[in-house]
Amino acid sequence: MLDIPAEVRNKVVADGDAAWLDELPSLVESLAQEWSLTIGATLRGGHAAFVVGATLADGAAAVLKIGVPSTLRDLAFEATALRLAGGDGCADLLRDDPDRGAVLLERLGSPLYDLVPDPGARHDILCDVAVRFWRPLGSGVALPTGADKAREYADLLPRLWEETGRACSRATFEDALGCTERRRRAHDDRHAVLVHGDVHELNALQATDGTFKLVDPVGLRAERACDLGTILRCNPDAGDDLRARAERLATRTGVDVTAIWEWGTIHRVIGGLYSRTIGLQPFGDLLLAQADRLTR
Repeated sequence: MLDIPAEVRNKVVADGDAAWLDELPSLVESLAQEWSLTIGATLRGGHAAFVVGATLADGAAAVLKIGVPSTLRDLAFEATALRLAGGDGCADLLRDDPDRGAVLLERLGSPLYDLVPDPGARHDILCDVAVRFWRPLGSGVALPTGADKAREYADLLPRLWEETGRACSRATFEDALGCTERRRRAHDDRHAVLVHGDVHELNALQATDGTFKLVDPVGLRAERACDLGTILRCNPDAGDDLRARAERLATRTGVDVTAIWEWGTIHRVIGGLYSRTIGLQPFGDLLLAQADRLTR
């Protein structure tokens, strides 16, 4: 009997896809047979996919990830991003089945958050791993653009603000909305690269050689600052000067500090409001309090 986390069950039921839960055991069994896998323990921490440890026929450790029905398009973008990166700065993609929403990945170790105590050191490591992941992409690559993501956020912000009872100030809300419009206009296919889209300390896991690799990419064709803005959002309780952090990230990568700051503003406010809606606390409130302080 599969150990399906409550977060995954709740997500599937809320989406109206409860029948998928009954189909999941046979789906796992068929993938295990086709890919010669021995299925291990359930891995927890997310709600958009069922994730289990697995062992390959040669004894190598792997991870089997099966997206819930409402996220199949997102999982296809993830697989595309992993394939394009080829294991450089991210987990190796071993197999994938887009029709069944399944990917088989290299098994990595503990997250950066658990291994490096100093937030500043973690931010530098995240920055360096993101740089490894970035690579030029042609406009024909089937991934959403930074402009697409900015438009998505512009549509999402008003809804989240109202759903959370306007949990941040109007000035903060309008600042974030203005940033989405400026980053949308700034998108330029000629300079866009493959970006991860969610670079943080729990998405960077230690590889066998001691370096870190990213997991769970959103998969975007966007400006580099999009990823650095996520790093700027990290650790809202760190107490450091965020302007100085943005400058350090800009110096380390050669990316425009204003673009980093604006993406950081977007990620901070979207992340805070969304975290409030799913009960991810105190992270959500810390982000919004920080955003309000910065706006003031």
